[in-house]
Amino acid sequence: MNVLVAGASGATGRLLVTQLLNAGHQVKIIVRMTSNIPGEWQQHSQVNIIRTADITAIPVQEMAEYLRGCQAVALCLGHTMSFKGIYGKPTRLVTHVVQLLCAAITQNAPEKPVRVVLMNTAGNSNRDLNEPVSFTHKLVIGLLRLLLPPHADNEQAADYLRVKTGKQHPFIEWVALRPDTLINQEAVTPFSLHASPVRSALFNAGQTSRINVAHCMCRLITDDTLWHQWKGQMPVIYNS
Repeated sequence: MNVLVAGASGATGRLLVTQLLNAGHQVKIIVRMTSNIPGEWQQHSQVNIIRTADITAIPVQEMAEYLRGCQAVALCLGHTMSFKGIYGKPTRLVTHVVQLLCAAITQNAPEKPVRVVLMNTAGNSNRDLNEPVSFTHKLVIGLLRLLLPPHADNEQAADYLRVKTGKQHPFIEWVALRPDTLINQEAVTPFSLHASPVRSALFNAGQTSRINVAHCMCRLITDDTLWHQWKGQMPVIYNS
């Protein structure tokens, strides 16, 4: 397959690119001009590197050209955990890129729907399922929504897929994967997927390794059975 990865220079994005390359796929990566990426990618025959000063400023027509021939898109974008990264522009980085990619895919009008996999968070509820949360949980999430732009960004990015794109789009199919507290591990370990959280992301958080997230995103993109099981949904992933 041909897969475009946004956020490939991040901690999880690097692992996803490695997973895709190891599985024999062609990968296009969009990274900042200043991003550090593994040296072997620059000479790798299966990697096409696209550098940009600001991914949100790429015109739809240009993004459509980058996406031409791609069967899947993976988004591992996130905000840098610094004052500037949290409160500086663009405060809606992930949402803007989701909108841009969906517009570009629609412009290309591919014969077969493109698979879009968004890395999201277990702290974001799937409002299609009316997931039960406590009053205290709702209060804290409301404060996070007001005080931490990255949380609101995660919510709006997933809502764009859930509400605007929907489940019957002629050119786009999607999954928003929700890991709980991210940790680093060296190797893929057993993990489980759930339609909704089985524990509170705020008060009884579980753990999900970045390499498990990358492995699951790779499998969603390439495994038809797993894809059809979860497309149009927001599964939560936990380490077993």
